[in-house]
Amino acid sequence: MNVSLEVLINSAKAGKLISFPTDTVPALSSIPVQAELIYMAKQRSFDKPLILMAAKAEDLWDYVKGDHIEYKIWQKVVNQYWPGALTLVLPASEKVPKVMNPTDATTIGIRVPNNKVAQTILAQTGPMATTSVNLSGQPALENRTEINIHFPEVLTLASTEYQGLGTPSTVAKWTGNDWQILRQGSIKLDHD
Repeated sequence: MNVSLEVLINSAKAGKLISFPTDTVPALSSIPVQAELIYMAKQRSFDKPLILMAAKAEDLWDYVKGDHIEYKIWQKVVNQYWPGALTLVLPASEKVPKVMNPTDATTIGIRVPNNKVAQTILAQTGPMATTSVNLSGQPALENRTEINIHFPEVLTLASTEYQGLGTPSTVAKWTGNDWQILRQGSIKLDHD
């Protein structure tokens, strides 16, 4: 259902499922404590974690934990690639709701999208649980019309272009001393 930006933001804060454009593929999103709604809508297995997306890196640091050296390494990567199509999988703090990663609550994927509409929404809602809009195992839906047809219960933004790169983000997991690429997207992580 197409709604205004204000209605979308207020509905998200109230725990409803929303979709918004990002720099990669459109996001299916909820407040973190309502992340189970995403799993149900997508018919997604609980062993597939969700990503915590925010308007800026500072909004995400409370959701991860590491030592002083790790934070410096992570900040260097963030400074180079964010906002952008890079998801970092880092050790999760106790602030992350278990439903974000039901089978492994020790890690959380975080990302700041390079999309002004997404950043505007996330600045108002705070960090949101996100994933691509599609039934699990199917290709990501790439426009508002497709989303409204396949997910009529999800609120979408009226009069906003939803087209991103069409390629999901690169996913890099911190191993404790280096990055492991879990999914290669458009960003090639330069790690030493």
